[in-house]
Amino acid sequence: MCANPVEKIIRFLPPLPREFYNRDPREVSTDLLGKILVRRTGRKLLAARIVEVEAYLGENDPAAHSAVGRTPRNAVMFGPPGFAYVYFIYGNHYCLNVSCLPEGTAGAILLRAAEPLLGIEIMAKAREVAIDTTGGLRNLTSGPGRLAEAFGITRSRDNGKDFTDQKSGLFIVDDGYSALEIVTTARIGITKAAELPLRYLIAGNPFVSGAARLKSGNPG
Repeated sequence: MCANPVEKIIRFLPPLPREFYNRDPREVSTDLLGKILVRRTGRKLLAARIVEVEAYLGENDPAAHSAVGRTPRNAVMFGPPGFAYVYFIYGNHYCLNVSCLPEGTAGAILLRAAEPLLGIEIMAKAREVAIDTTGGLRNLTSGPGRLAEAFGITRSRDNGKDFTDQKSGLFIVDDGYSALEIVTTARIGITKAAELPLRYLIAGNPFVSGAARLKSGNPG
């Protein structure tokens, strides 16, 4: 039995349907904020509320991997929508994305940060961090590399997984949470097309990545 009421709710929520992702990444991005990323391995659950994302618009977006056209590495970005695109960056960490738009049209959303809900001890072990120190919980999933590491995301394990299928063990659900305010900023951590306002986050959330957490009304 589940002693945690949050776990009881998440276990019985269905994944977001494919239609949810079959839209412009900018629209999907704002709607993803507040949804819950779930990793299920047997009876064990990891879950975190998505609080920050970035949209990548396809072949006309210089910062997107799809700008070079379809390759074996980026094929997931070209659809169908609702699949995991995982890549390794800086020889250091993985990043988790979800594909958007109809099959044949590239588009994706990078999951940048999340608020841990379930499986915190497992995340801390994966990240090799102490959660009883100042900023301990924030260090688990604040930033795309941290988030991927906390959830055990790797390209060999997760690239191409179907977010709309619980059997994939990696999916996103909606528990009805609604963000009071969403802030839009330029993308960070990139050099090409960095000025585009394609980063979206929940205002004031302490798990947002970067130095500034962007309180309500402050564009940063």
